[in-house]
Amino acid sequence: MNRPKLLTIAVLFLGLAITGFQCASTELTSAKLYIQQKNYDRALASLRKEVEKNPKSDEGYYLLGLVSGEQGDYPTLIDSYAKSLAISNLYAKDIDQSKIYFWAQSFNQGVALFQKGNSTTDKDSMKILYDKSINAFKTATELEPDSVDAFKNLAFVYLSAQEYDNAIAPLQMLIDKQKSVDGYKYLGEIYYNKAVTFKTKYATSHDVQDSVQEMSYYEKAITVLLEGRKLYPNNPDLLLYLSNSYIGAHKVDVAIDAFKAGVEQDPNNKYYRYNYGVLLLGNKDYQDAETQFKKAIEIDPNYQNAIYNIAVTYVKWASDIQKELDAKNDTSTAPFKEKYVKALPYLEKVASMKSDDPNMWELLGKVYATLGYEKKATDAMDKADKLRK
Repeated sequence: MNRPKLLTIAVLFLGLAITGFQCASTELTSAKLYIQQKNYDRALASLRKEVEKNPKSDEGYYLLGLVSGEQGDYPTLIDSYAKSLAISNLYAKDIDQSKIYFWAQSFNQGVALFQKGNSTTDKDSMKILYDKSINAFKTATELEPDSVDAFKNLAFVYLSAQEYDNAIAPLQMLIDKQKSVDGYKYLGEIYYNKAVTFKTKYATSHDVQDSVQEMSYYEKAITVLLEGRKLYPNNPDLLLYLSNSYIGAHKVDVAIDAFKAGVEQDPNNKYYRYNYGVLLLGNKDYQDAETQFKKAIEIDPNYQNAIYNIAVTYVKWASDIQKELDAKNDTSTAPFKEKYVKALPYLEKVASMKSDDPNMWELLGKVYATLGYEKKATDAMDKADKLRK
């Protein structure tokens, strides 16, 4: 899963808004003096006495929240502000400004900690910094529950920390609050990957519940991605995971009809062409898959995914032809070698575009070997081995 980028927020200076000393209790008067001196420990002690003696002190709770924020005690800030507002709205404007200020501080602290985590190579240190970043963004969401940016960054840190289950809630908030393409994309990807995990688990456990979970997550992925597709019909990530989820859920026919309709409505849309081709390939309709990938490449000659998958189409096509010939005890090689020959230039082009993919080099090596290019086959396999080390 690609690591998303975080947003930063400009922090505006917030002066401590305190009223005059007239007609105030001894505790409030002392607290205001301590605040001006930035002696926050003594200010807190005075303010705690104030609200204990006077539970209806809206100003006492407001100042208690303000000083708690200066001390980094955001739970007390939130609780104290809520109590002040429950008594009166006299300090509502000051509280709103204070929340924005402390929200920005927490937000930018989260960004800074995340960036530090990304810059370290020590896994333990990275986890500590990510956890601190997560806590900072959580605080930001609590201070300003309508802040989409805080939920977005919280989700992105969870994704980078590979805490995918925890990323689900903030991603859903992105969808609920903003209909964000990132929300649909990453949430759909999480559900799809969880389905694949249960599929792999079921292959060894044979526990029917694992299969049930697999199908459940495919359905969740399809629901999210279909909703996203309505708003962002040309987003390649949404289309990719939607087509893959349909395949996983054994709904290939439904998916093929949907993407075929998309191609007919927008024949020059390379993403629809590509994903339609992926579905056809999964259905072993090699000839039509070839057509769709070729059309996608005509639209974008450097469309790497389409170039790679047309090569995969030829390789799988060749393998199936070879199996059919073997079943008939037919020793001819020309029918399937022809497909390997067609695959070769596409694989070589992908190799020039994406030279760090060991799977691609391994596939290229197998094709070279099948066609009798022994030196090239050895070199490609060596390249794959080195990349895996």
